[in-house]
This record gives sequence, C-alpha cells and structure tokens, in this order.
Amino acid sequence: MRKVELRMNEQLKYKTIKELVDHNGNKNRACKKLGISRRQIDRLIIKYKEKGKSAFVHGNRNRKPVSTLDKSISEDIILLYKNKYQGWNFQHFKEFLKKKENIDISYKCIYTILTKAGFISPKARRKTKRDAAKARLLKEKKINNTMSDDQIDTIVNHEIALEDSHPRGEKPKYFGEIIEQDGSIHLWFGDKKACLHLAIDKATSTIVGAWFDNQETLNGYYRVLYQILTKYGIPYKFFTDNRTVFNYMSLNPDKRTSDKDVLTQYGYACKQLGIELETSSVSQAKGLIERTNGTFQGRLVNELKLNGINTIEDANKYLLEVFVPNFNERFAMNYKKFESVFEEAPSIDKINYTLAILTPRKIDNGNSIKFQNKYYQPYLNNKLKCFMPKTDCLVIKAYDGSLVVSIDEQILELKELSRNERFSKNFEEEKTTKERQKYIPPMSHPFKAASFKKYQEKQAARSHIGFGKYCYN
Repeated sequence: MRKVELRMNEQLKYKTIKELVDHNGNKNRACKKLGISRRQIDRLIIKYKEKGKSAFVHGNRNRKPVSTLDKSISEDIILLYKNKYQGWNFQHFKEFLKKKENIDISYKCIYTILTKAGFISPKARRKTKRDAAKARLLKEKKINNTMSDDQIDTIVNHEIALEDSHPRGEKPKYFGEIIEQDGSIHLWFGDKKACLHLAIDKATSTIVGAWFDNQETLNGYYRVLYQILTKYGIPYKFFTDNRTVFNYMSLNPDKRTSDKDVLTQYGYACKQLGIELETSSVSQAKGLIERTNGTFQGRLVNELKLNGINTIEDANKYLLEVFVPNFNERFAMNYKKFESVFEEAPSIDKINYTLAILTPRKIDNGNSIKFQNKYYQPYLNNKLKCFMPKTDCLVIKAYDGSLVVSIDEQILELKELSRNERFSKNFEEEKTTKERQKYIPPMSHPFKAASFKKYQEKQAARSHIGFGKYCYN
C-alpha cells in the first residue's frame, strides 16, 4: 500500500476529523479549530470515511498549473540568451523574443527562468550582483553561514568569476598546436569598412593566414585555411570566437535547408581534416589575436594609405606579398626552430573539395537544379542523367567555384542550362574546340548527403554553439 504523506495543514485536518469520527467529538469545536464551516466539517467526514487519509491530499498535488510554461520553451529561452542574445538586459531580450523569435511571455517569467539558470541582467543592481555572488560561493562551499558578515563580504567583494577574469595562460610548446583566428571589421582602406580575417600561431606568433573580404564570411576563413594548408599543412587546433561561421545551430533542425546553412560548413571541413575546433565568447581568452588585430590597425592602415591602395584586390595583394612577411620578420619567432605538429596537407584536388559549400537541393520537374538563380542539369561522362522530380541532392560548390552534385551516393557533373542562348544543329557550325575534361572527385565521406545531415544533427545537440548575425558569401 502506498504511503500517504500530508503537509502540515492537511495533517491538522486529518487528525481533527479522525478524532471527531473515532470519538464522536464536538463538531462546533472542530469548526473553530480548523477555521471552516460546519458544512465543510460534514464534507470532510464523508471523504474520510470513503478514502481515509488520502482524502486530505489536495487535488492539485503534483499537477502543473494550466499557465505553466512548457519546459522546451524555457530551454529555448535559455539557449537563445546564452548564445544569440548574450549580454542583453532582460527587458530588451523580452522585446526581441516577441519581435524576432515569436515567443511572447511576461518579463517576470523571463526573469525567473534566466536567474534560475544562473544569468544576471547587466542592468542588475549592485546588491543583486552581490547576492548572486554570495549564493554561488555558498554553493561552491567557499563560504558558509558560520562566518561573520564581514568575512563573507570580504570574500564576495574580492573574488570574481572565472569568465570575468583574465588569468595569464601558458604558451603552447609546438608550432601548429593552437592557431587563433578572428575577423576585424575596420576602415582599412578607401571609404568603406572591410573585414580582415587573420590567423596566428600561438607558440611562435607567426601570421599563418590573412585575407580581406567585405564582411566576416565563410569565404574569408576558407581563404585563410587554404593558405595554412598549402604552406604549412594541417594544424592541431583552431581557437576562435563564437561566430556562426564556425558553429551554427538552428532551434528547429527541420528549417536548416537554406543557403544560410553554409555557416555550418567550416566546422564540417575541420572535421574532415581532423582539426579540433574550439570556440569562446570571451575576447580576453584570445588575447594574442586581439592584440595582433590592434597592431595591424595601427600599422597596416597607414601603409595601405601611403601606397594609395583603395581596392580589396590590391589590399590583399599587398597584405600577402609585403605586409605579412615583414610582420613575421619583425614580431614573430622563427617557427623553423620549433618542433612542428602540422600534418602533411592533402592534395590540392582534395583541399578544393574539402573547402566546399554544401547546399541541399531537389530535382525539379524539368530534371534541373536551381542554384544561385541559375539552372543546372546533372551529367555523367557527358551524358545527361535523369531523375524523378523532388529527388534529394547535395550541390557541392568547390573552393575554386566549380560545381558538382551528389545524388544517390554518386558524384555527377553540373552543367549550366543556358535558357537564353539558342543553337541550331542544321544551320550553325558546331564548335570544333574540344573541352578539357572536368575533374570529378571520387565518392568519399565528405560528399555523402547522409553524413553531412548527421553532422548537422549532432551540432543541434550542443548547447555551447553560438548564434549570431548571418554572414555568408
């Protein structure tokens, strides 16, 4: 028989009614004792005779109120604040939840959810921050209630959280062990801001890759990675910020079908190459690359201006041919004197298709695939291959811009369908020049649509992945 546990007020009712029934007591006295009417006493007696002790358990015990927020929504709110809206005050966060995420709940509910999860509003008062710090230290058993108020205040006011501190870290031992990466948006040249994508080896302070682009994009970081692979090889680890270009997650995995999903590609490319990818939202954790960005802003801007450089093409040429070699000679240590953990890079063809953009598509009724506002058809050995409409496929845009498609575990060439050009076999001469045969990569792990989909699903399960403004090219 299940044990019935009663709360204090329920236990009082139970004892009073039991005494009343067992000894035929005075109902009026029971009314005064419990503060209820005679009619309620009669009802409790009937319930006691029918159900016994369990009759005094409140009917809503262990039931969630109708207005209770669904647990999944609470988890989504925590996830959004942790990654996409980190550092926002709670009122501002509430407004954008309604405006951008279609989640309309009260400020009090948001405050309760986030404070229970350990978040404090940037606009919180000093007392609230002190109380939160005190609760954290109590939980970590660094203070206890037997200490005096002065002792507790001293510890609370002097100790800060690890994420708020900037402890000095040790330099790695090997060349290629940790490569820090970051993008710096600045008025580098001309009258429009551009983004400098930069990668620096933490052990030797050697710039191993650099590239200008209009925004912080996947293309910019692919350019940097291409430089690293072709000049040095495969590094052990990349340490970056929480940009979506490195790690991207949608709350709804079913919606990850647009071109914006190329933002997951960088992590996938690193996975294929065996490069560990670590991200952090704390800029001080990447102190070397942050300081290097400052040095570049103080020197490179002046040199570009001195040489009259106003275009991104000329800026990239000067950056790679002049500035980076001079910078490494002036500030970096000789990496050849360090033991290297760079692994041998794959072939150029493999790099070309590893640093690729993978985009899901479907075959339409005309046996065509629409990609970037153009229509393409799949070919195998220069023969058109036909598939059923709505067949799933994966368009692969290689690093050099060439296109192939993965359909039913095979790689096919894509040829653009020139709908506006007309040609007559009867009245026009055929071209005699023979086209160079296009290289088609073998069917291997990176190009399987199922493998890439599985990788995306794994990313959705990780809570540390960052949200951010979409930036793709």
